[in-house]
Amino acid sequence: MNKPQAWYKQFWPWFLIILPLCAVFASVNLMFLAVENKDSLVSEDYYKDGKAINMDLRKIKHAKQFGLQFELHLAKDEITLTQHGGEPYAAALNVEFYHPTLQEKDFGQVATADGNMVYHIKLNTPIQGSWEVRLEGYDRSWRIQKRLELKDNQQYWLN
Repeated sequence: MNKPQAWYKQFWPWFLIILPLCAVFASVNLMFLAVENKDSLVSEDYYKDGKAINMDLRKIKHAKQFGLQFELHLAKDEITLTQHGGEPYAAALNVEFYHPTLQEKDFGQVATADGNMVYHIKLNTPIQGSWEVRLEGYDRSWRIQKRLELKDNQQYWLN
């Protein structure tokens, strides 16, 4: 007569134990990923953001009243901005670039005009792809913003 094998020497108990262990391991792994990669685009104060949006709309309307229009040219390591519409704006510009998903790629710079009224921004690393571009006067009284799909040696109109 055959003596029955111990349970730990059989296939089915281990198979039934490994299935829930895989689920536990996957859950712990996903929890770790969720905690480490928080979504930076979620706002904590919606009311304050709503008030800021209304202020932004006034700034955009103000830029349209001035008839401001800029041409953005992207080269490999430089961005140039040339004004084509509205009263000549000789003051510095606040130029900000916002990546749609990665907040750590966002950057901004104050650009001053050269003798030909062309604003230059030197880039540390080339940028391409989808970006939200914002131009504001140095006093932040007006704003032009536009979502652009940036590529090297291309020209874009901001109005």
